[in-house]
Amino acid sequence: MPSYISQYFNLISDSTIIAAIFMFGASIGSFLNVCIYRIPKDESIVFPGSFCPACETPIPFYLNIPIISFIILRGKCRNCRKSISFRYPIVEFITAMFAVATFLKFGLTVESLFWFSFIAVLIVISFIDFDLQIIPDILSIPGIFIFALSSVVIPEMTIKDTLLGIVMGGGSLYLVAVSYYLIRKDEGMGGGDIKLLAMIGAAIGWKGVAFTIFASSLLGTVAGIIIMIITRKADSKLRIPFGPYLAAASLIYIFKGESLISWYFSILS
Repeated sequence: MPSYISQYFNLISDSTIIAAIFMFGASIGSFLNVCIYRIPKDESIVFPGSFCPACETPIPFYLNIPIISFIILRGKCRNCRKSISFRYPIVEFITAMFAVATFLKFGLTVESLFWFSFIAVLIVISFIDFDLQIIPDILSIPGIFIFALSSVVIPEMTIKDTLLGIVMGGGSLYLVAVSYYLIRKDEGMGGGDIKLLAMIGAAIGWKGVAFTIFASSLLGTVAGIIIMIITRKADSKLRIPFGPYLAAASLIYIFKGESLISWYFSILS
């Protein structure tokens, strides 16, 4: 078979796999929407099935297709015609894109499944924290133990890296919280952020925690300045959920951390 024909079929095969992974990720994203909505309410994420938040009408499976159903229904419930939040297709799309990204970087491996599971939990935590400024313990505490398996799944991770990551992640933010309270007599860092960074440390180790602290602080500072400019509130006590920035920084480390660190030290040398 001529090489160009072989390349053509390989391209079709790769595109099919990526499309399938995208659809799989979007389906997981649909489930993450359920988690984001129900976990803060202490409701089951299994029963009942999907329903309209406005009229509570059950959504049939043929109208519960990720992203596509939102487009077909033009963003409205078929029964009550109330608007469906853009949050739903956004979460589905983000999750689908991360599914593809983990596949492209790690292939069809256990490592890829590990990272995608980690990312899925971060997505749920980020949106809950953004909405309510809370990080449910039911996600972060079990996550510490589950993602401590990184020393088994990830080739470059060791048990020492994992344990140091947990201690450094939780301990560093705990010291910040205590110091802030002693100086300002007010809570500046929530306990949820402390547990979240401990979970992140379990997954990406102490080096990843160091990167995450630096990058999330930078991202949070820039975002805080932008928010103050937009809202015109120069309030030193403006409360900004920090969980999404910790999550974003840890994702940057997973996909680009090593190259960014190498680039940074090349500038200094």
